[in-house]
Amino acid sequence: MSAQEVNVSAATAVVSVSPVVLSAPDRGEDLQVRVSAPVVGRDLPIIVFSHGHGSSLDGYAPLAGFWAAHGFAVIQPTHLDSRRRSLPPDDPRTPAIWQYRVEDMKRILDNFDLIEDSLPGLSGRLDRNRVAAAGHSFGGQTVSMLLGARMLDRDGEPRKDLSDSRIKAGVLLAAGGRGADLSPFAAEHMPYLNSSFTGMTTPALVVAGDSDRSPLTVRGPDWFADPYFLSPGGKGLLTLFGGEHMLGGISGYEVTETTDENPARVAVIQRMTWAFLRSALYPEDPAWPAACAALRQEPHPLGRIECK
Repeated sequence: MSAQEVNVSAATAVVSVSPVVLSAPDRGEDLQVRVSAPVVGRDLPIIVFSHGHGSSLDGYAPLAGFWAAHGFAVIQPTHLDSRRRSLPPDDPRTPAIWQYRVEDMKRILDNFDLIEDSLPGLSGRLDRNRVAAAGHSFGGQTVSMLLGARMLDRDGEPRKDLSDSRIKAGVLLAAGGRGADLSPFAAEHMPYLNSSFTGMTTPALVVAGDSDRSPLTVRGPDWFADPYFLSPGGKGLLTLFGGEHMLGGISGYEVTETTDENPARVAVIQRMTWAFLRSALYPEDPAWPAACAALRQEPHPLGRIECK
């Protein structure tokens, strides 16, 4: 069995609705989300997904669709930094854009009643005790804050703890590393990327590409593995060989920002993230150890896995 063939639950039809509008008077505009869920099944575990900079609730169909087809309810907000919002640089919200993102995710957790009622046939089918958060790039940093990572100010002092105990597990896809290694440009213009992972205690899978070279850091692709190495135990690290920042095309089908298009790599990410979250939310489920064993046994693997 290869990693692309890791056993997952049978796929089923998915129904989605968007936009679902959540009132957000302190945000400047209401929060819009997409809700996707399988048409059958009860006690559905939940994934709240934070998109990368500029994307929206319509992005990341290769992941959101796969997770929903295999038993998860998936909720995707459109953050204020989306290209659809066109927030100007001099908008007073811009310096705190990272915090608005975290608050968007918490707002979703606060509004499960409304979200259930928004999708016909979903009411009463969500398991609100099994909630995971996932995010890509800037969205990965957003999720890290929910898991216990802290923003550091210019003096290196941690800012407010924004972790949320309702989130039981996380997936960080190409999330940036420690703030001390930001490039001079990023340190000056994006100080909100100055992260510390020492308090990120919630179980998480970190996914990184070994060819992901970013102008945000003075280091190489290993910077994106920092959330794994610099956080406490209960973590996994999936490193994709040849993976660049879009990890083979997770941000959408036929999207122009994907420079390393590789459907096989995306298939590995789909199945490995699904397996990790299944075992993280259901400790008796052997999906994750089975997926790790399958990847390690491949004669020509597309990546490597390590755990602590």
